[in-house]
Amino acid sequence: MIIYEPNKNWIKDVVHLRRSWTLQKIVRAVMLMGVLTAIFCFVVLHFNLLDHVGTNTGVYSLLGVALSIVLVYRTNTAYERWWEGRKQWGALVNTCRDLAITVHGTFPHEDEESRKFFAKHISNFCIALREHLRSGVQVDDLILMQPEETTAYKNKNHIPNYIVSLMFSRLQEAFKKGDITPEDILNLKPPITNLLDIMGACERIRKTPIPFSYAVYIKLFIMLYGAFLPFGLVADFGYFTIPIVMIVFFAFIGLEMMAAEIEDPFGLDCNDLPTGDIAHNIKNNVYEILESRHHVEVKSHDELYKKVF
Repeated sequence: MIIYEPNKNWIKDVVHLRRSWTLQKIVRAVMLMGVLTAIFCFVVLHFNLLDHVGTNTGVYSLLGVALSIVLVYRTNTAYERWWEGRKQWGALVNTCRDLAITVHGTFPHEDEESRKFFAKHISNFCIALREHLRSGVQVDDLILMQPEETTAYKNKNHIPNYIVSLMFSRLQEAFKKGDITPEDILNLKPPITNLLDIMGACERIRKTPIPFSYAVYIKLFIMLYGAFLPFGLVADFGYFTIPIVMIVFFAFIGLEMMAAEIEDPFGLDCNDLPTGDIAHNIKNNVYEILESRHHVEVKSHDELYKKVF
């Protein structure tokens, strides 16, 4: 995610756009449209074909309004998915802190082993969820893994689920030993269950893209509008049709591509959520709350965001 300070340095913020893979793709599309428009204008003006290609500009105004309405809905829907993802990861932060504080206050003070267990597994759940929402969990990214644990994890298809099941099993084990009471179980169960709810909400966002027909329809509408726009402008603007078409196409195709980028907020595009940084912040918070001596320190860093093909 590109980090910036709103309303502080307008020019610098605009320069940040060059880091966006989406903007690079937009620029290439706009340049292609400019080349095609230039060829069209040259042919029409050089061979004096205005009487054959000229159309009423009012038609394009109406189509532009219709396309704008469709794009507003498209961008709003995409941003809603992005913001929902951010809210779920914010809820994950609060739930993990809640669980860590409850564990710290519930287990006997001398039971450092249980504190280490929950600190490790809460942290690993967040790290695993980050990659689970991308291309799959990399077990080597998890912390404090023993060889037998690594083998067991690699045999699981859904590692975040497995981590939650281990935490539930640890609670039941502690209850049977008499380390915690039934009331403690009732207090600890909701935050652990919330981890599953948050994961399910994120999976819903990740696995339910905008309907294919709707997405294709918008792209086709933009392409046709950009292709036929020179017919309505060349008679009035001549070669100035080229920059006008490029600007209009930049606006429409840009909105569509930016919406397509943020509708899946868990990837590595430059405007996706910094889920890796959030996961490591949760790990640091959890270890601080549980006062574990096995804290694995990871220096603060920004993830390298790039387009994943």
